[in-house]
Amino acid sequence: MLLITCPFCGPRSENEFAFGGPVKPDRPDPNQTSDEDWVTYLTQVPNPLGPVHERWWHVRGCGQWTTVWRDTRTHDIVEGPNHAT
Repeated sequence: MLLITCPFCGPRSENEFAFGGPVKPDRPDPNQTSDEDWVTYLTQVPNPLGPVHERWWHVRGCGQWTTVWRDTRTHDIVEGPNHAT
């Protein structure tokens, strides 16, 4: 089970959270972006191996969003993208 630290409530079980997905780059201006890049932004979700920056909603707690780094190989919450396991 994943233990996610809410900045307001402290460490909590993943059962209290809803997964919000990976943090994406800022939304590009569709008028300044090629059609190919726009479709890529809208439809392709990165699925890297290793640390991923993710958003989690503390739905069964304080209701706030938090951002964590989770290693997709181990599902452990890590300090950041350069954390060695």
